[in-house]
Amino acid sequence: MKIGIFFGGPAREREVSYAGGRTALANLDKGLFEPVLVFVDGRGRFRLVTPDFLQSPSLRDILPQDNSGFSVYDESLDADVLNATLAELRPEQFRDHFDLAFLAMHGPDCEDGAIQGLLEWYKMPYTGPGLAGSAVGINKILQNGLIALANGQQKKTATISRDAYEKTDKAQFFQSLTEHLGLPIVVKAPHQGSSIGVVIVREADLAQFCRAVEQCFFTMSIQPDGWSKLSEWADLSSDDKWELAQQMVSLDSGISFPVVIEQTGEVIKHPTDFIAKLDALTKQGSQAQNGGVISLASINAEDEVLFEEFISGQEFSCGVIQDDNQVAIALPPTEIYNVTSFDFASKYKLSTTKKRIPVETSLENNRKIQLAVAEIFTRLGINVYSRIDGFLTPAGDVLLHDPNTIPGMSPASLIFKQMAEIGLNLANSLTYLIRQSLRERIRTGKDTFHLKHLLADLDAQLASRKANPLPERVVSFGASDEEFIAAKQQYNELAASAVVRPSLMYIKSKLEAHEIPVNLLFKDTIDELETALSQPRHPLLVETTEQARHITEQYV
Repeated sequence: MKIGIFFGGPAREREVSYAGGRTALANLDKGLFEPVLVFVDGRGRFRLVTPDFLQSPSLRDILPQDNSGFSVYDESLDADVLNATLAELRPEQFRDHFDLAFLAMHGPDCEDGAIQGLLEWYKMPYTGPGLAGSAVGINKILQNGLIALANGQQKKTATISRDAYEKTDKAQFFQSLTEHLGLPIVVKAPHQGSSIGVVIVREADLAQFCRAVEQCFFTMSIQPDGWSKLSEWADLSSDDKWELAQQMVSLDSGISFPVVIEQTGEVIKHPTDFIAKLDALTKQGSQAQNGGVISLASINAEDEVLFEEFISGQEFSCGVIQDDNQVAIALPPTEIYNVTSFDFASKYKLSTTKKRIPVETSLENNRKIQLAVAEIFTRLGINVYSRIDGFLTPAGDVLLHDPNTIPGMSPASLIFKQMAEIGLNLANSLTYLIRQSLRERIRTGKDTFHLKHLLADLDAQLASRKANPLPERVVSFGASDEEFIAAKQQYNELAASAVVRPSLMYIKSKLEAHEIPVNLLFKDTIDELETALSQPRHPLLVETTEQARHITEQYV
């Protein structure tokens, strides 16, 4: 089966998606699937690329750049720049190149039903939840209401539109929010993932609050400390102007280009044009207009902002998969600790964030988390798989939020760690995702005969693999973190090769060796591995493995 791996996209999470495309390419079972790479650019165009395209540290590093000195995404460049180097693929041509679209994209347009609807229109099956679950999974405001209806959870929230916020008395509004929600207040952009557009306001500081709201609307002033006058722009050095313009390119912390100068309605696509425009406005004396205030907004700015009460408790993230009968099975939840908030930086940039499986609490509480997550997965119309986050409060209550319908796909992503706990390695997990997605697309009643044929062929190959297992290859390593890391990488490469069936062997000494089960593949260090080997397995992990055995046995 030819698998079109879709990565990139127009959303702010495209760098996460770029890494996810690399993971999918590397770990797809080459005995079952032939990968075809489809880069989705910032304008939403589809482009066939070769594996070399995924070998750079980041997406911006591989995109063609101009000679301005700025590092930008393709929306800031002329459309012909990409056309000259990357062939465009039209949706009506998809079926000429692949049989199924593997979606490794995140955020608006990629995870909200937009790409899913386009693929259904062109009768192209895709991975992950369908239209209904995707639409719910992208909207944090809608999620809060539906979760409360489904399980009765009580969580204080509030929302405000951009127009209402601009007209309101900011001090009075902030005071009313603190009276309703208390402090800290969690401010969220409702349609973003990877914790982009999430700010925690911890103090009764109006300026801090206004900056947080501005950040989550994806608007900003010229300087980062509040609304500014054009005269202040004139006081900046050339280097300061350049640095500010480059910071704006960032998709996770800046508002990113293209931006709109809201006072004039002019769209600016490139940092160089932004600097030139503000220099020109300053010279023209435009500071006299609108009190000298210049407000900027992303062309994809949010129109509403969500406010939530700050929940004190143990933060967790819990994946869900399903079997052929659509029974949802919650994976062992992962607790996130040693971090003040699980934001974009702590997810992808910091090494201090700690995780453990399951949550450090009673067996009963872990079961309570799993039951709550599985229920919401089903009641919200999500299928195939998802990852749902939440908190376990000191009182033992489970409060859920942010169902994620296309979890991040780095090799160390939480969903893959949790699937390893039931015995699925990376290659097995991707095979599950493809097969179960085919099963769920059949339920839509569209192109049913063709999809059933694809599913039957895949099942026949899986059955043949079980009847005629590949020869085993032992990958051994010694008592150093470097050897452990190298062995895990080799294991994953062999598992995806479909030439051998790898196993890991830890050679601690001449007299002591341990075969490493799949669930320990995601330990980060030798010390963590030895601790796990020396302790009995947690009852929840044993229990969940048994509950999911009928799924795991299809792929292992």
